[in-house]
Amino acid sequence: MSGMATTGEQGSTRNWTFLTNHGHVLLAIARNPTARLRDVADEVGVTERAAQAIVADLEAGGYLQRTRVGRRNEYTLNPSGRFRHPAEADRQVGALLALFTDEPADDGATGGTRAGDGRR
Repeated sequence: MSGMATTGEQGSTRNWTFLTNHGHVLLAIARNPTARLRDVADEVGVTERAAQAIVADLEAGGYLQRTRVGRRNEYTLNPSGRFRHPAEADRQVGALLALFTDEPADDGATGGTRAGDGRR
């Protein structure tokens, strides 16, 4: 984790990242919309239970929709969802998705995007 370490004024080292676990989970699902939550959790570095709670938060917030396909879930992202913090509330999460994935930014006029393939 040396890429995340910073040195404070007293020489202490603290680990931090620019994105929250919610952001990391959303990006992991954008990259692989049929991923098992166990795999998402491993990629993000959280427990499977934490990944489940984060997905539930993202679904409740309208950032993704979960669809059961056989024994698996498939996720559809809503790129027109707005950031929650007031400082970024005028921005859509589609811009973040486009920055970290191969997805083009969505202007929100056409609805959701199936994560990972650009289809609507």
